[in-house]
Amino acid sequence: MLFDTHAHLDDEKYDVDRDEVIKNIYDEGISLLVNVGSDMESSEKALELAKKYSFIYAAVGVHPYSAPHLTEEDICYLKEMTKDKKVVAIGEIGLDYHFEDTDRIGQKKGFIRQIELARELDLPYIVHDRDSHQDCYDIIKNSGYLRGVMHCFSGSSEFAKQMVDLGFYISFAGTVTFKNAKKVHEAAKTVPLERLLIETDSPYLAPEPYRGKRNNPLNVIKTLEAIADIKGISIEKLARITMENGKTFFGINQKAGLL
Repeated sequence: MLFDTHAHLDDEKYDVDRDEVIKNIYDEGISLLVNVGSDMESSEKALELAKKYSFIYAAVGVHPYSAPHLTEEDICYLKEMTKDKKVVAIGEIGLDYHFEDTDRIGQKKGFIRQIELARELDLPYIVHDRDSHQDCYDIIKNSGYLRGVMHCFSGSSEFAKQMVDLGFYISFAGTVTFKNAKKVHEAAKTVPLERLLIETDSPYLAPEPYRGKRNNPLNVIKTLEAIADIKGISIEKLARITMENGKTFFGINQKAGLL
């Protein structure tokens, strides 16, 4: 039984067959899944899915692309959504400097405000970090609130160690299956088992041999297999470890079913 700790099943790419996909992934062994918001609308949809399917949980938050437009009204609404017990984290939040015209100041303000929200609500948070390692690290460390996970980790083994030393979890997605992703492979080797999570980021970042296609939470097994190979341990052992790590991080204790 596997735990996909980060997916976006609310995405429009699933509009044609969402319920079918969800039933299939549960039947095929995805026993827990966190559907993650990236703006106000997707956060609402994440919660709707979590309410509909008992094995799905929700994270609510505003991605760095939208963070410069975050308002206090939005913060109040996010807080309202977290009153539902199916909301287990704030996210995804963070920084993304990939594009040159990025409003870095606005992103930082939105990131800091949502870490403050997570602290206020006593919830963990999910960090999106793209080409922004140092600023992410500085903001997280300076916040003093260290209950986070670096989602879809793309940094070096040194950066992974820095984040683990802060108390963070590190989550790997399909990129760890890419043969040329040497930096990610080294990072996966570095992260201790007790701080490791797995995800798909569906419908994005499909692993080998499905690159370029719509990703599916079932493909989390490919990530698991790749990391097990890197770590030199059995798939079964790593599945148990990542399941327990995910439940611990998100505070999920009860067994869940399909409906």
